[in-house]
Amino acid sequence: MQWDAARYASEAAFVPQLAASLVDLLAPLPGEHILDVGCGDGALTAQIAARGCEVLGIDSSPEQLLLARARGLQVALLDAHALPYASAFDGVLSNAALHWMLDPARVLAGIWQALKPGGRLVAEMGGAGNIARIVAALNNALGRRDIDPAPLNPWYFPSPGQYATLLEAQGYTVRSLQFFERPTPFKADVGNWLTLMAVPFLNALPDDATRRAVIDEVREELRAPLLDAHGVWQLDYVRLRLVAVKASDAQR
Repeated sequence: MQWDAARYASEAAFVPQLAASLVDLLAPLPGEHILDVGCGDGALTAQIAARGCEVLGIDSSPEQLLLARARGLQVALLDAHALPYASAFDGVLSNAALHWMLDPARVLAGIWQALKPGGRLVAEMGGAGNIARIVAALNNALGRRDIDPAPLNPWYFPSPGQYATLLEAQGYTVRSLQFFERPTPFKADVGNWLTLMAVPFLNALPDDATRRAVIDEVREELRAPLLDAHGVWQLDYVRLRLVAVKASDAQR
């Protein structure tokens, strides 16, 4: 998916802001080697670097990485399904990225290989029920046009049990797993969110007129449940936050 990185930085700045406490949870120490998986424009990567770490940010979006490089960060264009590292990092951070990766077992295996024994994975992602009303409205609008939305959905939103099973199957020790609703204000129109985040659905439509019509229909369906009395859209976010450790031989 091609990102409008400048729009993301402007309209979705809340994504790293709401997850800033992840860096504290990771507790990176000076001199540690840290990998930021799905670093985007590097907002959290920069916070880790400021703590004196050797941090590498990876992302599959060249557009996002341009902004990360402009911060002076070390970054690489990589698909997290094919990480090339072995026992290279003391810690891995990932925010709002793992739910864009549709083969989670492969991603977790690559992160496992990238971690040193005793290294930790700290992550936050969308969990089961995340943006459920938005997805339902998109499905309804596309279904009315005889378009099957299922293969267009770019997201993986697991339950805590599903993700814990994946982590443990790979050999991680799960230290904590939090699952919580986080209704999130979106200051622009919900149509902006759709054109920023739901691009695979909109790209399946034949022309701009149809895309505008679908956005209008989705907006109307979401108005009652998500638009508050002050005219602010409250997105129905649900988050899964975790800390997992790659056990050292001595810990096994």
